Amino acid sequence: MALALISASPARAYDTPSVQGQSAASNAVAPSAVTLSVMTYNIEGLPWPVRRHRGGALKRIGHELAAMRAKGVEPDVVLIQEGFRDTVWAMVDESGYPYVARGPRKGQRDGNVVPADKRPDFRRVKYRQKGEGLGKWGSSGLWVLSNYPIEEVSSHAYRYCAGLDCLANKGVMLASIQVPGLPVPVEIANTHLNSRGASGVPRSRATQAHHLQVDELKQFMQADRTPGAPLIVGGDFNVMHSADRFDYVMSEYPFEVVSRWCHQRPKACATQISYDGDAPWLGTQDLIGFLEGDAVKIRPVAVEATFDGADEPVLSDHDGYKVTFTLTPRG
Repeated sequence: MALALISASPARAYDTPSVQGQSAASNAVAPSAVTLSVMTYNIEGLPWPVRRHRGGALKRIGHELAAMRAKGVEPDVVLIQEGFRDTVWAMVDESGYPYVARGPRKGQRDGNVVPADKRPDFRRVKYRQKGEGLGKWGSSGLWVLSNYPIEEVSSHAYRYCAGLDCLANKGVMLASIQVPGLPVPVEIANTHLNSRGASGVPRSRATQAHHLQVDELKQFMQADRTPGAPLIVGGDFNVMHSADRFDYVMSEYPFEVVSRWCHQRPKACATQISYDGDAPWLGTQDLIGFLEGDAVKIRPVAVEATFDGADEPVLSDHDGYKVTFTLTPRG
């Protein structure tokens, strides 16, 4: 497998980490437990002319994150999707996060990691008028912002895609983050999978590409993840109203999806987000999941929407989705 290994701060380094990112809730848990909040947010940072007048909104996102930091309620880790514009650097600077990592760049090309027995007859260029075969016009758009040191980052650019999604170098990144109070780093993955209607191609083709990307995601995680490490997975999975897509993501890689875990245990999570129906995990494109480690237990304790017009303004076509976890060293 071809992997891209980049430094903890691949494009910019900061000298002094912030300590304001620790949630006030950390004072209310047992001394052996650590609180970690993670937000996934598709910021709609698509380039001109696909999206116009987004520069101001992106800078405003940074301003709002800085305001959250001033109150001590900012997420400890932010997973960004669609961070294509150069304006994202201004957003990062404004937000105040001391550690920053990026996912696959525009020119990154990785090998075919999907097992031969799982590859159908998929023509990689079929709808050229919808963007296939025209090259990559942008990076993966993936970023990780962290209050805590990012020790190592690996990434993989997806080989398969469908429609307009092919113009971006979509993929997955895995960051190893050293959280104070834990004996081992927490590994946090960020990804963005192929869309459906927005891809501009027939749904069957978009879904086929989505499944192939999921296969690549699983292969990457199995090969590059540290065995037994505590894991948090987040991003734009493009599974909204699609049980087929969701089930394929969950097959063979059994991390727990927070919205489903909390829905099944309503007293375990302080849920400050509205869910419709019996399967709230299908009511959104954005998911966060977790997998316990050999040395660290993980439990989600709070779920909330951000940038939804309540405490923060609506600045994207997605809300932010924030989960607070308690992580407890075993033994």
